[in-house]
Amino acid sequence: MKKVLIISLLATCLIGGAQAQDGGGREKIEAAKIAMITNRLNLTTDQAQVFWPVYNEYNNRKHELTRKMRQLNNESLRPNNDNVVDDLKEYNGIKQKLADLDDEYLNKFLKVISPTQLAELYKTEQMFNKMLLNRLKNN
Repeated sequence: MKKVLIISLLATCLIGGAQAQDGGGREKIEAAKIAMITNRLNLTTDQAQVFWPVYNEYNNRKHELTRKMRQLNNESLRPNNDNVVDDLKEYNGIKQKLADLDDEYLNKFLKVISPTQLAELYKTEQMFNKMLLNRLKNN
């Protein structure tokens, strides 16, 4: 419990510091996320060596898809857009690609970590994102 509290405080401090700076903010947030995931999953050294490259690949692909969704949402999904139906189909296609990505990486993760650790990974990502949003909202 003490270890979780320390990591949470570290993440909170790093997130706060990241918001105050223009450059390097994303790196500090990612470092806090990595620290929290490492702590919560209790990865062995052998697991960590295989897990992080898989996770980074997954996270990069997921980030790219969510970026496309945000871009489409901000630029194309407007009421007066003549192509709104096509844009909605594209948006739904990206959501499907996100679901497919999760399915693809489920098996890759389970080759490296236990099902319990994978469930904890998903919970930790959600917890971190909520913590980040709350921190941003409060500033």
